[in-house]
Amino acid sequence: METAEFVQILDREGGLLAAAAEQAGVDAEVPTCPGWQVRDLLRHTGMVHRWAASFVTEGHTSPHPVGGLPDLDGSALAAWFRDGHRHLVDTLSSAAPDVRCWHFLPAPSPLVFWVRRQTHETTVHRIDAEAARGGAPTTVARALALDGIDELLRGFHARHRSRVRSEEPRVLRVRAADADDAVWTVRLSTEPPVTERHDAGRADCEVTGPADRLYLALWNRLPFPAVTGDASIAALWREKSAIT
Repeated sequence: METAEFVQILDREGGLLAAAAEQAGVDAEVPTCPGWQVRDLLRHTGMVHRWAASFVTEGHTSPHPVGGLPDLDGSALAAWFRDGHRHLVDTLSSAAPDVRCWHFLPAPSPLVFWVRRQTHETTVHRIDAEAARGGAPTTVARALALDGIDELLRGFHARHRSRVRSEEPRVLRVRAADADDAVWTVRLSTEPPVTERHDAGRADCEVTGPADRLYLALWNRLPFPAVTGDASIAALWREKSAIT
């Protein structure tokens, strides 16, 4: 996906998140994030948006802490979220392609990283807001879902921080049933998972389904559509894969 396409999706997803949050109300529970209310979702995502934008606007070349959560609630909190989201979209859409700043996953450039990462951050939390509101969620486009699966498996869980470990070597296969060659082979061990983007030999467990369902299942927002083989491996993913 191209940078401009990510920015366009980020713009839309943030608007959908804000609208769903306002419809649900800040007191509503977020069933996909146990223990959170909508106010927690808005504060968290708005804080992340401002943190991400600061790297691009200020050129930080090393990590710096996220800011504090705002002492706002109700309509003022929703407006604060919208302001931060708009600032992030404007920052990323106007940034120079060769901007230099810190980023934490492999990417062709820092700008590509931040545009991609914030698009998926916002999309997953938009799903959370819509879960709090109730009713049918907005569909995640297949191309975005496939990219998000790849980012999660070959990006986040390639890091030493991943807790998805197995004392016995195991192989998990992830297969999107609605796209050609959309297969990931995830090798689990006592080290961080190693993922290959193809059907690499025998797997102990396979999770299969439409790309949008797999995307949200791997982020623990939905159950896996279909599991074959050793279901304990899918259960291990659900238990250990939360990003912190």
